[in-house]
Amino acid sequence: MVALSHARVLLLATDGFEQSELFEPRQALLDEGAQVTLASLKSDPITGEKGGEKGDSITPDITVDKVDTADYDALVLPGGVGNPDKLRMDRRAVEIVREFSEAGKLIAAICHAPWLLIEADVVGGKRATSWPSLRTDLANAGASVLDEEVVVDGNLITSRNPGDIPAFNRAIIDCLAKEPATA
Repeated sequence: MVALSHARVLLLATDGFEQSELFEPRQALLDEGAQVTLASLKSDPITGEKGGEKGDSITPDITVDKVDTADYDALVLPGGVGNPDKLRMDRRAVEIVREFSEAGKLIAAICHAPWLLIEADVVGGKRATSWPSLRTDLANAGASVLDEEVVVDGNLITSRNPGDIPAFNRAIIDCLAKEPATA
């Protein structure tokens, strides 16, 4: 087991997140000893989706307006269609992504979550992947788009879909294990 007790990870999600893309990375990070905080647009429980059906709920630890990005080493963005679509319309959620990028901190986005990366204008010149329907958006935002289970480019990790979660989790854990905690 890689000791990640030094790592402070922010998960950013709202209603409509793909259940496996939030719960599995969260559990993998907790299992490695990371401190994981879930931020959302509201403090009420948020509900995921699984196979297009309503999934499980989870209560956020903090709301986006209370997030200080200096308190975290990494940002994990689960997909689902509704989740990143709602988040990219929230000014503070987009600022959080931009602040992590400007600080050179790790950002991991899976499936439809790269919509937030595009909205925050942080993919230009980066290699990335996503759910197939976002690839034109990524390319138009200046990314070099690949069709691989996980793409790591500097501080950016992207994956395509729930089937890529094991590789996505490994990449996050490996990157966090390499870097000392910031702040």
